[in-house]
Amino acid sequence: MSGRDSGTIRCGRFTLQYAIEGEGRPVLVIGSALYYPRLFSQNLRRHLRMVFMDHRGFAPGNDCTDAGEYTLEKLTGDIEQARRDLGLGKVVILGHSGHAFMALDYARRYPQHVSHVVMLNVAPDYSAAGHAAAERYLAESVCPERKAALAANMARLPAAMEAAPEKAFVTYCLLTGPKSWYDWTFDAAPLWDGIETNMTMFNHVWGEVFRDIDITAGLDALDRPVFLGLGRYDYLVPPPWCWEAVRERFRDLTIRVFERSSHAPCFEEPAAFDAELLGWLDSRPAV
Repeated sequence: MSGRDSGTIRCGRFTLQYAIEGEGRPVLVIGSALYYPRLFSQNLRRHLRMVFMDHRGFAPGNDCTDAGEYTLEKLTGDIEQARRDLGLGKVVILGHSGHAFMALDYARRYPQHVSHVVMLNVAPDYSAAGHAAAERYLAESVCPERKAALAANMARLPAAMEAAPEKAFVTYCLLTGPKSWYDWTFDAAPLWDGIETNMTMFNHVWGEVFRDIDITAGLDALDRPVFLGLGRYDYLVPPPWCWEAVRERFRDLTIRVFERSSHAPCFEEPAAFDAELLGWLDSRPAV
């Protein structure tokens, strides 16, 4: 396995970190260059060249409170600049959770630079109806210990956010652990160690852009294969059946639901995840 390369890319007023690990076809992973290397297996790096990059919400030292700097067009434009600056050529574009919307948007805007699209643990949108479906999915599941742990954490959430508002996104992710980990007792704090967040970005993009997004716009022109990985116990986002309303709009969509996972199958079931992803990539030759 090749060594690790890391550095920064300047996109306007933002300094975005990147880290490159592994060998093989390039996979550009959108999100945090610190968080996501911790989520994917070393085995995957033996087959793929994993390129992890920040978006503006994770840029270190970012104090920008102008929501206009966090449009989806600007975020995907940063991805394209990073691809060019790093000399990546055509990539597999990968996004987990809300970052999956960024991956799909990038593929629609820059299809000539994309061979495959990988979307993990996301719903067609983050609308009020979708979140209500997620709440029903949890309410109707028989898991009293998980529900009790979540209730205790939610009681702590307001005070924890008030004590450290600049860490509200990370605090929310940690305290909703019973919704987002198959093992609801798992402590995810080490995964978030050292990561900075800009709450203007997260409040605007997750709270407004992804709430109102229409992922079917432009799908008719997208001819790249799409892999959608979901977790059976993922209560953080709307449940898998929400995809039924839009799945036929994709030209080539493969859905895999991991049975012992919640919001991170790549971390919770690495062997099964690696096998499914690598097998799918091999079955869909690059265009």
